[in-house]
Amino acid sequence: MAVELDSVVPWGRSLEEYALMFALSDTDLGLRILGCGDGPASFNCEMAALGHRVVSIDPIYCLSAQQIEQRINETHETLLSQVKRSAGDYAWKHFRDADELCQHRLAVMKKFLDDYEAGLSEGRYLTESLPSLSFADGEFDLALCSHLLFLFSDQLSLDFHIAAVRELCRVARDVRIFPLVALDCKESRHLAPVASSMADAGYKVEIVTVPYEIQRGADKMMRIYPASLISQ
Repeated sequence: MAVELDSVVPWGRSLEEYALMFALSDTDLGLRILGCGDGPASFNCEMAALGHRVVSIDPIYCLSAQQIEQRINETHETLLSQVKRSAGDYAWKHFRDADELCQHRLAVMKKFLDDYEAGLSEGRYLTESLPSLSFADGEFDLALCSHLLFLFSDQLSLDFHIAAVRELCRVARDVRIFPLVALDCKESRHLAPVASSMADAGYKVEIVTVPYEIQRGADKMMRIYPASLISQ
């Protein structure tokens, strides 16, 4: 998928945030993990520093570090002003205010940029996008999809969501998606149909409350795995 630089709005998240968003245990961190739509998150490089391997995929990885940094510089003030204007849509539990949130995001994205070239050369950052991935069946133990599916319900159709989730379930035995609200902070209209479709296909679907909430009401993830897999 070609990426238009003007459309990229980088906004990265840390390992600590991933652990909270996806209720990751110490055992989970040692699994073969696919991060879908990771963008400029520091999750991958922080995991690598701990001796774990994560493969992150995102269409923005076709861009150079300089291009991504340029986009960060061009957009972060706009994002900050948007957060300030809609401060009531945020649950200020993890960050004091919009300025602290933005400073955290910038620090996270700097970690990503510092690691980006090494990660590319090591095959930890790959230019791929849903709903079609190049990986083998069951290549990963765990697939994490952060701030893509459900969040962009107006931009991505129900058919896209179902195809994307099925593809994630093809390449990983355990799939976790966060958040379950759209950009308007309301539950995604695709949530129930996706859950029903995956249940009909023989999967167990759980809606799990997690200890992470930035958007108000966005404190749940979807976990999908084969019905034969004992819940961990």
